[in-house]
Amino acid sequence: MDMDTHNQSSCSWRVRFALNLKGISYEYKAVDLRKEEQYTAEFEKLNPMYFVPVLVDGDTMVSDSFAILLAASIISSSVQPLQMLNLLKYIEEKAGPEERLSWARYVIERGFQALEKLLENVATRYATGDEVCLADVFLAPQIGASTLRFQIDMVKFPTLRRIHESYKTLPEYTASLPESQPDATI
Repeated sequence: MDMDTHNQSSCSWRVRFALNLKGISYEYKAVDLRKEEQYTAEFEKLNPMYFVPVLVDGDTMVSDSFAILLAASIISSSVQPLQMLNLLKYIEEKAGPEERLSWARYVIERGFQALEKLLENVATRYATGDEVCLADVFLAPQIGASTLRFQIDMVKFPTLRRIHESYKTLPEYTASLPESQPDATI
């Protein structure tokens, strides 16, 4: 099984995390989004929407993290799509570089506020209990990417911050981190 991916993509990160949790091995195939390798004719055959990840298993290709994980969440529908690189690039072109970061922070914090309310009375070690579930697979990369790329202050979200600290103890999470991927840059 191959996965065409980029180390910084939160969509790819959630799939890496889920595959690691399930002990499913895959061959990592780096797609450099900064160099726009997703727009090559070869990649277009895998995903005409030009997004990563793409999971290839024999003749079967699945080109959406949602479909790969068979799930829905606040993260994947209300937060993550609104901070994608192509949208942020468009905002920067139309409104300037300062608006790019402002928009991303607004979208992320709005989503995190909703998640904080939703999980504050439910979450124990992880999002819905003491076992990692699909919600955690979506949440872990979103929090990680939000703090690294957009400097979101997690002090405002104590439940999410506590849950994220729990992820850091999981070897499957550590193995899925962007800096643990073959195409990681320093």
